[in-house]
Amino acid sequence: MNQISQICSYFYPMKNITILIIFISCFLTSTESVAQGDEKDIKYTYKMGDFNGIGKWYLGREIAYVMGFQGINWLERSEREKEEDVSTLIKNMKIKSDDTIADIGAGSGYHVFKMAPLAENGLVYAVDIQPEMLNAIELKNKSTGILNVETILGSEKSINLPKHSLDKILLVDVYHEFSYPVEMIESIKNALKPNGLLFLIEYRGEDSNVPIKKIHKMTERQSVLEMKASGLKLKKNIDNLPWQHCMVFEKNQ
Repeated sequence: MNQISQICSYFYPMKNITILIIFISCFLTSTESVAQGDEKDIKYTYKMGDFNGIGKWYLGREIAYVMGFQGINWLERSEREKEEDVSTLIKNMKIKSDDTIADIGAGSGYHVFKMAPLAENGLVYAVDIQPEMLNAIELKNKSTGILNVETILGSEKSINLPKHSLDKILLVDVYHEFSYPVEMIESIKNALKPNGLLFLIEYRGEDSNVPIKKIHKMTERQSVLEMKASGLKLKKNIDNLPWQHCMVFEKNQ
């Protein structure tokens, strides 16, 4: 499958032509790691699946293509607060002033710059595998004068943060795109402090009314299955967001 010209397709057809055009023109990125010949790990299987999937499966779930930086304007869309109630999500995190937090797959930094003022005596890491996304965050950082945001270039297998350095980690609609979910969650566990929290935010796969393609959704059951396999326990699923699960997993060691 062409690795350069994969078209981004989260939403089902909607009346808003602007959103539709953005997604039709949005390219996805992928890597050589999805080739069957390069991957011998029995944790993953390979077969044909969804058009927007990479043909690589983990515990019965096909992994989706990553949304490319060309879709950055959609991440900053004015409708996002109404659709996702991000303000409530941030409240769910109960951020302390001295928290050290990482936003993995930070994209444009939409959540980063909402968390940073709350962790005024702490630090917020913006982690992404696309340098273009990190550049956008750094430009915004300079314009706002916020001093407690640091960008980190991650990889497909690691968030590249020190052991036991994080109080909280935020994953917003990104986990389902990890090409190596096992390795990434292991890296996340390593970076979390004992009793640290992972906030896994995913569009609800159980709800057909959520206007998102199936491959870009996750059910609570599938999420718990995958996190449990990695040694993380569901603490609670905060059911107060319009379209998304807000699942809180805890590291107990």
